Amino acid sequence: MLAHALHDLAAWTTWFRVAPIPVQARTAEEIALLAQAEDLRGDVDAHQLSEPVDADPLMALKLLAAVAQAQRRAPGEGRGAPETVTAALVMMGIGPFFRSFAELPTVEQQLAGHPEALAGLQRVVDRAHRAANFAIGFAVHRMDEDAAVVRLAALLHDFAEMLLYCHAPTLALEIERRQRADPTLRSAAVQQELLNIELPALQQALMRAWALPELLVRIADDKQARHPQVRSVELAIRLARHTQAGWDNAALPDDIADVAQLLNLSVPAAEALVRDIDS
Repeated sequence: MLAHALHDLAAWTTWFRVAPIPVQARTAEEIALLAQAEDLRGDVDAHQLSEPVDADPLMALKLLAAVAQAQRRAPGEGRGAPETVTAALVMMGIGPFFRSFAELPTVEQQLAGHPEALAGLQRVVDRAHRAANFAIGFAVHRMDEDAAVVRLAALLHDFAEMLLYCHAPTLALEIERRQRADPTLRSAAVQQELLNIELPALQQALMRAWALPELLVRIADDKQARHPQVRSVELAIRLARHTQAGWDNAALPDDIADVAQLLNLSVPAAEALVRDIDS
């Protein structure tokens, strides 16, 4: 556990690059059951296995990082890092997957003595799922051929915050406490003050350190917000944040107007769409 902030982005990147990525306990349980089925019948396929992996942003990140690192160590095969969970499973293979992830550390074990941090992490995970639903809804409406990657980018968008809860729970909770006390406090400001970095910069550094697919890295980069795919993820994240406690947030009219512009819809049609996606 990290009790104090590291001094700069390079130090944070180095630390998290090798820190274990825990997964949710239900993910570990579902994968263990599928491993038993594979041992008994040998009929587990990538689509079956993708369900529990895709349902857990930390497990999805763990798999993508492992496969991308393996690909970087074997550049002669001429294949880039897979851009979706299913593609990563196909590339790794079912047997190697179960051997690689036979013993999965869980967030419940990691945060056994930090129930508030575990609850905070669950809030971020829940928000990530809602953002992923918004993002794929926008991508499908735009007939984006990379809709699955857009969804994955939204699901993983806040993975650095998730990892902070797992490995530096005191710091993560202090950030949350300050922002709850002052809703006008910008995330970048409080992160810089308490961590000496901004979490989006750490995410981009880790994605590149792990050699994650370039398309995923680009879509997850908020600095490229003019691109429709990046804009889809950005608006999905905003909506998930602003509606986490209900649909009466003062920022929602601006969010809906921006969705309408992105999707070339009227404002009432855009509001109906986002509410339908979230229903």
